[in-house]
Amino acid sequence: MLTDYLPILVLLIIAAGLAVLVVILGHAFGPRRPTARKSQPYESGMRPIGPGTRRVPVHFYLVAVLFILFDIEVVFFLPWAVVFNQLGLFGLIEMFIFIVVLLIGLVYAWKKGALEWE
Repeated sequence: MLTDYLPILVLLIIAAGLAVLVVILGHAFGPRRPTARKSQPYESGMRPIGPGTRRVPVHFYLVAVLFILFDIEVVFFLPWAVVFNQLGLFGLIEMFIFIVVLLIGLVYAWKKGALEWE
């Protein structure tokens, strides 16, 4: 049973080893001469205006979290679509319930004004 997971373990070990190797090689052979000009922030070839850190409204984070939440939940449609014929009527009803729960959450966020941009 655990032998089925062996390729995944090998893949994770190779990926972690490659990541560590790339970081070490970049540190060993990368340029190391920082200057004042290189340390300045760079924005599309223009001199930056104002400080590098600014206060961002909480509403921005709320919209971002809602986007990620609904985006991740939409990912669940793909596995359902792949096995749709095997699930039959039960799978259709379950997905309908899932969509209704998503819509209730969307309507709630909409009524609370979370999607309004000022």
